Formats: sequence, C-alpha cells, structure tokens
Amino acid sequence: MKVARLRRQALDIFRAGLAAADPTAAILRHVRMKNGVLHAGKTRYRLPGIGKIHVIGAGKAGAPMAKAVEKLGLPAAQRGETLINVKDGHVAKLRWIQLKQCGHPIPDDRGMNGAERIADIAERAGPDDLVVCLVSGGASALMPLPAAPITLEENQEVTKRMLACGASIHEFNTVRKHISRIKGGQLARMAYPARVLALILSDVIGDDLDVIGSGMTAPDASTFAGAQAVLEKYGIFQRVPVSVRERIERGVRGEIAETPKPGDPVFARTQNLVVGSNRLAAEAAAARARELGFHTQILSTFIEGETREIARMHAAIAKEIAQYGRPAAPPACVISGGETTVTLHGNGLGGRNQEFVLAAAADIAGLDDIVVMSGGTDGTDGPTDAAGAIADGQTLPRARELGLEAQQFLGDNDSYHFFERLNDLVITGPTNTNVMDLRLVLVGG
Repeated sequence: MKVARLRRQALDIFRAGLAAADPTAAILRHVRMKNGVLHAGKTRYRLPGIGKIHVIGAGKAGAPMAKAVEKLGLPAAQRGETLINVKDGHVAKLRWIQLKQCGHPIPDDRGMNGAERIADIAERAGPDDLVVCLVSGGASALMPLPAAPITLEENQEVTKRMLACGASIHEFNTVRKHISRIKGGQLARMAYPARVLALILSDVIGDDLDVIGSGMTAPDASTFAGAQAVLEKYGIFQRVPVSVRERIERGVRGEIAETPKPGDPVFARTQNLVVGSNRLAAEAAAARARELGFHTQILSTFIEGETREIARMHAAIAKEIAQYGRPAAPPACVISGGETTVTLHGNGLGGRNQEFVLAAAADIAGLDDIVVMSGGTDGTDGPTDAAGAIADGQTLPRARELGLEAQQFLGDNDSYHFFERLNDLVITGPTNTNVMDLRLVLVGG
C-alpha cells in the first residue's frame, strides 16, 4: 500500500471512532420519554410524581448532551433551572438549557462563578424535584469551587503543578476532590433529598464513576491521606500553596469531614448512568478498519503511563507486524485507547497525542508502509488547536530536509511546532465530545 493511502485510511478510521462518541446519540441510546415516563437505563421516573426538572453539569460535551435532553420532550411546565459549564467554543444552539463558556484546562473565574450557580441550583432543589446532571471530560477543570480558604488562584497553581508532574487522572482527581466543595460526591450531597440522574460520558480508563469529572455525583473511595500521598509521590506537597497543604493535613487528622463514601444515604436517591466511553469509540474504529480490509485488533482501552514509553511499545508492535505478521498479518490495524501522561521537561508547545506520534516516528524512521496516528477525541491536544498528529517512516527524513531534529523537539516538549512545519497536525476543531484518546498503528501489505 502507498503510504499516502494509509494516511487517508487512518484519518477515516479515527473519524469513525469520533462518530461513535457523539454525545447526543449516546444519551438518546440510553434515555427516552414514553407515556409520561422518563426511562434512563433500567430506571423509570414517572413525571406526574416529579416537581421541577433541573439540568446542570459541566464538560466539553455539555452542549450536545444538553441538546439530547431537549430532544426528550420534557414538559415545559416541569422545566426548572439550568446551567452547564462548557469549554470556550464548545457550544451549540439550544432552546432552553443555558451554557456558560469557561476556561480549560486551567480553571478560571467564569468556571467558578458557574460552579457557584450550579451548586445553588442543586441546594435549592426540592425533595420532589429531579436534578439531571450532565458530566463529560473536562468537567473537573470546568467546575472549580475551591473549599475555603483556598482561592481560585491557588486552585490554578495546583492544577498547573499537577498537569506538569505526570500524574494520572486518577491521582489528579484524588487531589482535586479534597480541595473542592463540589467534587467527590459533594454535588449529590448538595442536591439531597432531591433525586439526581447523572448522565456521564466517560473520559476515564475503566469508567470509574468516582474519577470521571472528579465524581461529583458518585461515592468517593479516595481520602485526604491519598491526596497527600499523591502530592508527596511527585515531590510537590511542600510546593503547593499553604492553604492547600493545611486543608489536606487537617483532613488527614480528621478535623475536616471526608467526601461522602459508599453507603452514604445521599446516594440512595442518585443514579449514575454511563452513556458513552472510549471502548465504544475504539470498537467503532475497529469496525471501520475491518471494512477497509485491515486485519484489526484492539490492543487495549486501558492504556496509561508515560507517553514516550507507550509510543515505543506501539512502534515495536508495528515492527513485529511488518517483520513477522503478528499479532496480525498485514494489512493490519492495531487500535488502542486510554490516556497517557507527559512529564514536562521543556517549554515547547504540544500535547500527549502529538508527543506520542513524534516519539513513535523516531522508532519507525526509514520503514515502509507504516503509519502511526494519535488524536484526542475532544479535538484538542494539550493547549493547542490540534487533536493530534500523524507520521510514517519518512517523517523524520522529511523533517531533516527542513532542518528539524526530532530529538531536539522531543527534549523541549515541542511536538506541535515539529508537526506544524511538516503539515502533519490532525486538526478537527472542537468535536463536542471527549472519551479520551485513540491511537492507530497501520501496517500495509
């Protein structure tokens, strides 16, 4: 196969994964209205017995998820208060549900103001009301509501340090939940005794409810001690703001109440329903690859770890396929999902997907008929306008002709400017969804 064709097919396969992660369709597959009854998974909500239906939440997919709720046809007389915090630009035209654009990945005052209003809606909900909470990737950053006396600026500092240290999303959110008054099941506690229906688009490996969006409506298994352990693991406990350190230490001593745990009565009136995930996107991508004639395998949707190490592993699989025809005979497509982390050493511009492709490109340099691609399903990779990047065996030779040395760009975490010069960035624009990343390895026949 010509490498240009493999590149086109990789983009086609990636788009198939994106289509399967469409948040509107995901909700409507699981939730419907029939004869005055709202069906959500296996749970039934009889509307005559419900007062107001409030719609709140946060996430990059908030707009299309809200559109799905509007399509359900909820009675106008029962529509209550609404507000969804979304990332800048991730909007849609809606009839009655309100959106608020906020900063991401660094939380800002717009996000905090929106979170305060969302908390107020939850706290004022009556015992007969239903609070529909829409949660998708990015919700943790889009719902900053720091616990006093922690300020927004101090919350931002913690976020920056956690983004830079290479912590996993599970570790990151353990810290977030214990410096917040809305995360870690605390939104469900605010809404109690109203009923809560959380519709969740998962951007977390394993779809752990207490990690997605920092588990605002789910029982929290993490603790203050766990939060301190994470910060100490990465050597930043003594470098976070004093207010953060003191709150965590007080929590460890039992002077501050823990987040609500499994068995807490507030969750007896809360339903958490996962409507979409990375697994579904990977399966749709695999189906498209098979349609295109590839022998296809999903390697795993649980991939995590340091981006460069994961890239080298994927490059090794590409070589194994090309040389020995295993784990699949060419033409082959290997797909993986999940979310890796980058430990920052330089001051360049990029994201985990672009860095993955650059690191993999170094290992497949000079090889024929191999294409590697990685993209974030939300359409943004790190603080850039690209979803990811694409490379093949000739990427590094082409770069050298332009005076670009891959190792220099890797050392400065500057994958964006490397691929920008080669016109190899994958730019989709905001996709209004977020189910982590999809990585593709294609080996031609």
